[in-house]
Amino acid sequence: MEDFDFYPTKPKLIEEKPKGGLSLTIFSMVLFVLVFLLLLGDEVNFIISLLVVLIIHELGHFITMKVFKYKNVRMLFVPLMGAFVQGSKSRYSQKQSFIVTAAGPFPGVALGSAIMWYAAEIQNEWLMNLGFLFLLLNIINLLPLDPLDGGQMFKLLFRKNNEFFLMIFALISSVVMIAVGWYLDSYVVMLFGFFMGFRVRALQKKHQVHKELKEEEVNFATTYKLLSNKDYVKIRNVVMEHTPALRKFVDQVTTEESDPVIASQVNNFLEVPLKQDASLVFKIVLVLLWMLAFASPVILFFTLNLEWFFQ
Repeated sequence: MEDFDFYPTKPKLIEEKPKGGLSLTIFSMVLFVLVFLLLLGDEVNFIISLLVVLIIHELGHFITMKVFKYKNVRMLFVPLMGAFVQGSKSRYSQKQSFIVTAAGPFPGVALGSAIMWYAAEIQNEWLMNLGFLFLLLNIINLLPLDPLDGGQMFKLLFRKNNEFFLMIFALISSVVMIAVGWYLDSYVVMLFGFFMGFRVRALQKKHQVHKELKEEEVNFATTYKLLSNKDYVKIRNVVMEHTPALRKFVDQVTTEESDPVIASQVNNFLEVPLKQDASLVFKIVLVLLWMLAFASPVILFFTLNLEWFFQ
């Protein structure tokens, strides 16, 4: 007999499409610029250069997401933090995920190196500063820390349902961010590190829920659409047990009001399937490019004529 003979049909998952699109992107960009103008009003060239670097970096992610048919793709700017592109798929490919993640920093490093080389040839100070900013921000983004692009690639290299590893990795990233913020006397970086600490708590909760589901032999490595009614009920029960606020909410509202919320919570604890289609050769090439990106500033320093710039 099928699951639906014994278990009630799972509620429909309401997928809300993000609103705003291009208008929200423009609004966040304007807000980003205004905040920097308030803080660095006399550094207009730097603000313009920073915006150019971020746009080109994020366009790499945006374009590759569109090519690989991600849904609800949009770009947003966060004042004092940077920018990011978000999108989703029902099934992910490890190889495509690598390409999407690398499409931001790798072209940025290459473009920054090319701009610095050309600036050295014509001895243009503004171009040299722009190229250095391209190089600096994209190399920082390649550091293996969560949630930077380097952290995402690092997790993809080792992602084989090892949630405990991901949790420890997020914790280390949080501590490093706080330490760097303290060393640089940057409250923004420190605050970002503390916010990442809340994410560690969420990962810990998810790890505990998945551990219990494994003991009950529940398949949570699937999409909500393919989730059986039987597994839905079991996941719902475990999630409710670990979420007192959700239990309190359910007790206070009707079934029609609680079902969409519970369905959303259950969906959050599902592991989106990741197709392990990245070959060993592909990963080796990726790591070599990664190492080359970190070595690029040293290579440029010893190959370019920079005496005019430092003078």
